[in-house]
Amino acid sequence: MGELDKRSPDRFRADVVTNRNNRAILERWTSLALPDGWLVAGCLFQTVWNLQSGRAPDADIKDYDLFYFDASDLSEAAERERQAHVDSILADLGVAVEVSNQARVHTWYEAYFGRPYPALGSAREGIDRFLMPATCVGIRPDAVHAPNSLDMLYDGVLTANPLTPYPDLFEAKAASYLQRWPWLRIDRGAYRAANAALISS
Repeated sequence: MGELDKRSPDRFRADVVTNRNNRAILERWTSLALPDGWLVAGCLFQTVWNLQSGRAPDADIKDYDLFYFDASDLSEAAERERQAHVDSILADLGVAVEVSNQARVHTWYEAYFGRPYPALGSAREGIDRFLMPATCVGIRPDAVHAPNSLDMLYDGVLTANPLTPYPDLFEAKAASYLQRWPWLRIDRGAYRAANAALISS
């Protein structure tokens, strides 16, 4: 198998579903009924890193994140209803599952994180704004979304995302990852370049 095959969406999907929780979520996808729904973030890239470390696929994965997009109702109550429905479908897995309407993130993000956040137009735009390009990944039964390719993910390279130039948040997240997967590395050059470009723009 060539290097490109090792980083392909098909390989990524095969790796992700070695985690029984990811596999179960995708198998029950239709029942979740999430508009523009995606399984995202840590449960995906951390499964890959666990496999590369020779660990159990679900080791140290704290929760499983589901994004959806519904601009017709930006209320917290509507999001809680979606969460309750998903919980009823996935309760037997015994893991924490968090459901987030990406259409309403801009209404609470700054108050919570102290940083501005634009209104989004799709769930994929939310995936695109994770703190590190390597971790901008999402999956559903019919698609993989990896806007920055899968190279940095499989190489374990952590650097800043120009869309979310928040060094303090980046450093905290990177430190957490390095505690669990010490072979990961921060690309300081790319990190500085990304922030310099934003400062000068």
